Amino acid sequence: MIIKIISAVLILITVFFSLKHGWSGITNNLKPEEAKMMSDIGIGHNMILLIAILSLIVAVLVVFPQTFFIANVINATIILMIMAFALKEGNIKTALVEIPFLLMPLIMIYLGHPLKK
Repeated sequence: MIIKIISAVLILITVFFSLKHGWSGITNNLKPEEAKMMSDIGIGHNMILLIAILSLIVAVLVVFPQTFFIANVINATIILMIMAFALKEGNIKTALVEIPFLLMPLIMIYLGHPLKK
C-alpha cells in the first residue's frame, strides 16, 4: 500500500513538472536561469521546443498504466540527454544536478503504476 502511495505521489510530481517545463518551453517563457543553463550547455531554441513537446507528452502518458513505462523511458532519456549536453560542454555541475531527476523515472519504473493490477 505504501509503495502505491509513493508511486502516486511521484506521478503527480512528474505530471506537475512535465507540464510546467513543457508549457514554459513551448511558450518561450523560460525563467532566466533556465534559459541560461540551456544556452550554456548548447541547447538552442529548436531543441528546447522538442524537449517541451516531449515533456507534455510525458505528462499525459505517465498517468495511464498502459503508457506508464514508455513515459518514464522518454522522461529519463530527456534528462540523460541534458546531462550529456552538459558534460559535452564541461558543465559537470549541471550534470550532477540532474542526477536526482534521472533517478525519479527509474524509481517509478521499479515501483510500477499504482493502478496496475
